[in-house]
Amino acid sequence: MSSSVTSPAEFYLDEGGDGPPRLVLTGPYLVSTIGFVDRELRKIDVELDEIDLSGVTEIDTVGAWTASQLAEKHSAKVVGASSRAERLIKALGESADSSTVRAPREGVMMRVPRAVGEGVANFGAGVLTLLSFLGEVIAGFGSIIRHPRRFRRKAFVHQLERVGVTSLGIIGLMSFLIGIVVAQQGAVQLQQFGAEIYTINLTGRLTLRELGVLMTAIMVAGRSGSAFAAQIGTMKLTEEVDAMRTIGISPIEALVIPRIMAAVLMMPLLGFYAACMGIIGGAFIASISLDIPFLTFLSRIQEVVPMYDLYVGMVKAPVFGLIVAIAGCYQGMQVSGNSEQVGLRTTKAVVQAIFMVIVLDAFFAVFFTQIGWA
Repeated sequence: MSSSVTSPAEFYLDEGGDGPPRLVLTGPYLVSTIGFVDRELRKIDVELDEIDLSGVTEIDTVGAWTASQLAEKHSAKVVGASSRAERLIKALGESADSSTVRAPREGVMMRVPRAVGEGVANFGAGVLTLLSFLGEVIAGFGSIIRHPRRFRRKAFVHQLERVGVTSLGIIGLMSFLIGIVVAQQGAVQLQQFGAEIYTINLTGRLTLRELGVLMTAIMVAGRSGSAFAAQIGTMKLTEEVDAMRTIGISPIEALVIPRIMAAVLMMPLLGFYAACMGIIGGAFIASISLDIPFLTFLSRIQEVVPMYDLYVGMVKAPVFGLIVAIAGCYQGMQVSGNSEQVGLRTTKAVVQAIFMVIVLDAFFAVFFTQIGWA
């Protein structure tokens, strides 16, 4: 048989003896030739006495590993091996280790303090990075005030459309449905005391003071805050941000400030719009389930809802918009390395924005109660 490495490896079973058959391997057993017989060798399920390698013309580590695996599987002994084959089989046997490999793990007394320390250090580094980003934003606003021509008007208008106009549909529908739920559930509870007329007070004050602005902020965080992080993060990966710095354009002025201003300006308008849609939803369900005429519900709102409830909502709205925009832009500017970072930073932007909005809303609730706007 030719010893050319291009010829396939072969085998046959020698059943001439009285005992179990012998497996005879012939030809070159190399990584480039063994593929022809590997599947057939795996299918052998009879008991073997010997594995004869005397017909093997050439062998490498893959061929030696195949022979040793066959011998171990069928409890056979390897015979007729050349000196090279014996060395390879012996080396493979010495390096074989069936024990489970586990990374060393420190004890709890060391692991917990280390994790806490790393968490504190990462938190401190994150705070410093955020303060640095806020400083750049403030410096960017100062630069634009000194040089108004550097303000990106087209980018600002575009972000106004993206944050405000295109979100009117989803925010309006969400607020309308929330108004229906609040009015319906409130009416069910108030009917037990014969006070279902106060459903108007409940719906009006809750939507104007809390739910309108809060749900709008959450929706904007999930919709626009995530878009800010993804857009800026993608530009960071494609080195567009570095290119802007190279040609003398500040990324803060061109990318961050228009988005922050758009979110701050549109949040009060969206919050008021959401509150109005919530009241309309409450009036709609009241006209069906409570027999309160639609127009009567709306006119009664003007009498029972104090004006400062509207002021409370409008004061909170721009602050929530600022938080959402800063969270999205900050996380976008922190993207580096690979595309996976875009998804991670986008998720962080949404979670941080919603968390901070809810925390600030709680602080606002306490503050306005203390000053008598309860």
